[in-house]
Amino acid sequence: MNLRFVETFVWVARLGSFRAAADRLNATQAAVSNRIASLEAEMGCELFERVPGGVRLSTIGQRAMQPAEELLKAATSFKVAIGSPQHLRATVSIGTIDSIVHAWLPNFIERVKERFPALGLDLNVDTSLGIGKDISERRLDLALLMGPVLTPGLKNIDLGTMECAWVAAPSFGLGGRELTLHDLADLPVLTFSRNSVPHIWLLRQFEEMGVQPPVISNSNSLSAMLRLARDGIGVALLPAPMVAPMIAEGVVERLSITPQFPALKLHAVYADDPENLIPSMLSVIAREASLDTKGISA
Repeated sequence: MNLRFVETFVWVARLGSFRAAADRLNATQAAVSNRIASLEAEMGCELFERVPGGVRLSTIGQRAMQPAEELLKAATSFKVAIGSPQHLRATVSIGTIDSIVHAWLPNFIERVKERFPALGLDLNVDTSLGIGKDISERRLDLALLMGPVLTPGLKNIDLGTMECAWVAAPSFGLGGRELTLHDLADLPVLTFSRNSVPHIWLLRQFEEMGVQPPVISNSNSLSAMLRLARDGIGVALLPAPMVAPMIAEGVVERLSITPQFPALKLHAVYADDPENLIPSMLSVIAREASLDTKGISA
C-alpha cells in the first residue's frame, strides 16, 4: 500500500475537496484524483461520494479514516524513532505574525535548523486572524500567533506573553513624563491591524477611561508602523521586542502611559492529529525560543 495515497485520502477527507487537498499537499488536482482512484481500485471500494462543491466520505470511507490516521502516525513515529534528526526530511508550512518575526522567529529557525537541518520551512506572515483561519482549515502545519485558536481538533501550546510599548519620536516631547490616555487624545496613533485583538483592547481602554479615541492608523505591517513612528508621523503602540533596538539608539522614546497595555498572549497551534509529530516537536522549540527572548514572559 502506498503511504502517499493514504495521506492523500486523509487530507481529502479532512478538507472535503480534491482541490483543497491538492493545495495542502502541493500537488495537482489531477494527481490527487489519480491517487484516490488508485487507492479505491486497490481496496475494491469507493471511499468518497461526490456532492455539490466537493466530496464526503462514503460509509466504508468513514470506517477507513481512523485506521488511515493510525497508519500515518505509525509511519511518522517509525521515521522519528529510527532516523537521525539530521536526516528527517520534510517541509513544514508555518504561519506567523509580524510581532513574532521581529522578536524571536530567527531564534526559532536557528534552533530548528540545528536539530533538524534537513527540515524545510515554508513561512507565511499574516495577521493572527488570517493565520488562525488557515490553521483551522488545515492549510498550515503550525501557527505561531496571538491565540488561542478555539477550533475543535486544534492543540494550543502556551508560548508566554509579549509586552507592548508606547513609543514616539523625540520631537513629540513626551519622553520622561507620566502620561495617561487623555494625553493622546489629540495625537495620531499608529498600531496593530484593524479589528485585531490588540486594536480592540486599545479601543476598550480609551472607552473605559472615558476618552474619545484619537485618530488611529492601522496596518498588518508593524514594520511600516514603526517606520512611521520613527519619522514622527504618530505615537505608536507596538511589541516591546520590536521597538527595543530603536529605543536603544535613541531614535524613538518609550513612553510611560497609564493604564498599562495588557501583554499579548502567544500560542503555537497545530492539528491534534495522530501523525502530527513534527509540528508538536516544533511547538516545543517555539516555546524555548519565545521564553528566551527579552520582552517575553511565561
